[in-house]
Amino acid sequence: QVQLVESGGGLVQAGGSLRLSCAASGRTFSSYAMGWFRQAPGKEREFVGGISWNGGSIFYADSVKGRFTISRDNAKNTVYLQMNSLKPEDTAVYYCAASRGYSGRYYPHPNAFGSWGQGTQVTVSS
Repeated sequence: QVQLVESGGGLVQAGGSLRLSCAASGRTFSSYAMGWFRQAPGKEREFVGGISWNGGSIFYADSVKGRFTISRDNAKNTVYLQMNSLKPEDTAVYYCAASRGYSGRYYPHPNAFGSWGQGTQVTVSS
């Protein structure tokens, strides 16, 4: 398994931007597809977006499409989530996750991802 550590969360006003990073340990990062999920208080964990192992396929949830961008740098063992035009409803703990089999072409179940980070809090004030 790969170990994941998220960073970059914080407090931002509505309309602002944040960039989350997820650093992975190990030499096999490039063999994993990566996903970003979020969980707000009292709600289930939801998929935000995912990227295939080589970055060739990226899929976003409708709620963030056009505002969020996922990218990865396999040389740095890092995946990013650029979040623009943030809304109060984007407030949540954001998690990155790794999957051996996800293609980056559909909305996946969280069970498709076997390794998870500890999460980073994003709070968007109105």
